[in-house]
Amino acid sequence: MRSDEDENRRQFSEYFAARREVVRRTAYLMCGDWHWADDLAQAAFIRLAASWHRIRDPQALDAFVRTCLVRAYLSETRRVWRRRERAVAEPPELAGDDSIEAANRRMVFVHALRQVPPRQRVTLICRFYQGLDVAETAAALGCSEGTVKSQTARGLDTLRRVLGDAVPALVPATGGQV
Repeated sequence: MRSDEDENRRQFSEYFAARREVVRRTAYLMCGDWHWADDLAQAAFIRLAASWHRIRDPQALDAFVRTCLVRAYLSETRRVWRRRERAVAEPPELAGDDSIEAANRRMVFVHALRQVPPRQRVTLICRFYQGLDVAETAAALGCSEGTVKSQTARGLDTLRRVLGDAVPALVPATGGQV
């Protein structure tokens, strides 16, 4: 029995190490704050750790963590104190050695993404950042495919309205991920 627990811990640790930064970046796109993103990622991984022994299909791990992350984020957006945007003295740290132009595009896009209502923002992130299809997004959000389609359309309309003429400049040469 002890070796099963050890094996589960080892498997969880490996999964956590491999996916931690991806989940954190996804959370940041949802909330726009690195500290809040850390909290959301932690909540998702805590939920996964508590359920680890029940997960039978390793292919379902990403979907499970995504669902936990989305639910944690949407739950937090319902709290009044989290809805207030906070000014920061310095812009967030940027990962990698990107050009200033690419960094500026990302900052403009993330700022615009914060103008999109939370449910629409999560839908856009699932669809375009994580590359999920409509059915997978509906499963992650716990809603119908029609809701995903309407939330996607509304979210894109909001982004277009906020970004205006900057939309074409935001499409990076590296395949569409900002």
